[in-house]
Amino acid sequence: MKAMILAAGLGSRLRPLTDTTPKALIKVAGRSLLEHQILRLKIAGVNKFIINTHHFAEQIEAYLANNDFGVHIELSREPELLDTGGGLKRAAWFFDDGKPFILQNVDVLTDFNYTGMIEAHQKSGAMATLAVRH
Repeated sequence: MKAMILAAGLGSRLRPLTDTTPKALIKVAGRSLLEHQILRLKIAGVNKFIINTHHFAEQIEAYLANNDFGVHIELSREPELLDTGGGLKRAAWFFDDGKPFILQNVDVLTDFNYTGMIEAHQKSGAMATLAVRH
């Protein structure tokens, strides 16, 4: 299974923390937001990732080069911010197999049951499944 983690944003709401660090590398409970996402999605069966980068992209690249999560990771560097739709379109080549994938923001920390959502999506035959909360 594949996933895209959206990590290109400026992290404006987390300033001043993001003045020198990309939002994806801000630590929560001793782990970066990016690590939280990769590990949670890996548990759900994701083994191929693409991560879009922009703000301090080189820091994210170095972080991934120095950490082995046991999954395949590609990067999609955006010279200018493309927002969600543009970032996904730029990474469309990664999803050319026509199989379902997960699109996840790097700053959403949750204990959500991804496995259950994936199973429900596959059973439904829907084009897309969106996880929301009340």
